[in-house]
Amino acid sequence: MKKMLQRRCENSGCMAMVMVLAVSLLMVSAHIAVADQQETYSRETPVVRAVQKISPVVVNISSERQVQSRMNPFSNFPMDPFFRDFFDFGYQRRQTMTSLGSGVIIDGERGLILTNEHVVAQTDKIAVVLNDGRNFEADIVGTDPESDLAVLRITTDEHLPAIGMGDSGDIMIGETVIAIGNPFGFSNTVTTGVVSAVNRNIRAENRVYYDFIQTDASINPGNSGGPLLNINGELIGINTAIYARAEGIGFAIPINKARKIIADLIVYGEVVYAWIGLVVQDMDNNLAAYLKLPVASGVVVKDVEPDSPAAKAGIREGDIIIHAHDRKIGTATDYQLLMRDLSEGAVIKARVLRDGKELTIPVTASVFPETLALKLARRLLGVSVEDLSGRDRYSVSITAPSGVIISEIDSQSELARIGVRPGDVIRRINDAPVSDISDFKKAIIKHRWKTSLVVLVQRGDQGYNITVKL
Repeated sequence: MKKMLQRRCENSGCMAMVMVLAVSLLMVSAHIAVADQQETYSRETPVVRAVQKISPVVVNISSERQVQSRMNPFSNFPMDPFFRDFFDFGYQRRQTMTSLGSGVIIDGERGLILTNEHVVAQTDKIAVVLNDGRNFEADIVGTDPESDLAVLRITTDEHLPAIGMGDSGDIMIGETVIAIGNPFGFSNTVTTGVVSAVNRNIRAENRVYYDFIQTDASINPGNSGGPLLNINGELIGINTAIYARAEGIGFAIPINKARKIIADLIVYGEVVYAWIGLVVQDMDNNLAAYLKLPVASGVVVKDVEPDSPAAKAGIREGDIIIHAHDRKIGTATDYQLLMRDLSEGAVIKARVLRDGKELTIPVTASVFPETLALKLARRLLGVSVEDLSGRDRYSVSITAPSGVIISEIDSQSELARIGVRPGDVIRRINDAPVSDISDFKKAIIKHRWKTSLVVLVQRGDQGYNITVKL
């Protein structure tokens, strides 16, 4: 361009103009380069910062258990099903089953790790691998199948990094969340999404889980037990992969709900639910009309335990509870969920309807007294039990190594209708072995909130698992 202008220019003034244009082009090019540098964005986004902050406290968990199964030595050959019904080959094969999951360190000084209960259920050995590659064998501090939470402990002389608890009470639908875990063994995998819903109830494997966070962040096997974070890197939930049919849907246990459970697992090894001494039932339109009540929701107090916190506070049979502890109580399930979330010593301000008037009655929660356990068993199962003594064994030819013997049974109870009778031995209630009266009481107290119980009953040398609806 410069040479072309030189051929057209014949004086010094024209040449000067050419020089000015050339300088101008250089300045414009330099300005564009500077502008490009100013528009370069930082790649360290809030998600990146959150992951960098939390990654050191996320751990990989693998658990092993031995299972025993019968093996047919002729399994490679075709066999008529008729013969299978008559031949038990009896060969035993022991297999090692391995499960993978994630966890998060919640106490670096004591080496405490939070994870899902189903990750470590029925396990013989638990291995924990830290973010830096160190490997530890872990012990179970406590588990709670109802919430799918477990606390583990590893022993080390070093102070480990730990995560602080966030607040899941102010979660917003649509806000960004981050899930970190070890799906399929790939350590510290990060997925992001948004909060899709809160207060979700999920039914999985004959169990209902309440008040979960729903997210579209990918949560796969191996993610279970890992943290769910908000955009600031705060722990708001524990991921769980219990809903096998979910695709593009993840669930997490809110950390506010987990706090009380974690504290109980560390102190007691199990969750200790609050008790105020009430038996309640749902309210409906028919019952409201019969009782001439102005509301069709709430729970009716059916019974008040003598000397219970509720009795001492002044709650009466027939009262209608409509609100308690800043929660609306519309159903008996609402009431039960509230009691599960409370600890001993919590003051519950119950709003009740009585004789057309609304009252506020404060009740201080306690723990269920073991002295009432046998009375509770009579109400729930319709049985009275005694310790299994040597005399009992001789008189009824009992072959059970341990358990409690049924001394009385209500003829109208579900167990009686099934065929259970005095002299039968109860050896297990749900997942709790029953060796004596003390075990029986603890099992009844632990599972009193269930909608059904699975009772292992033994008669002679035969055992039967019986499901009893409560």
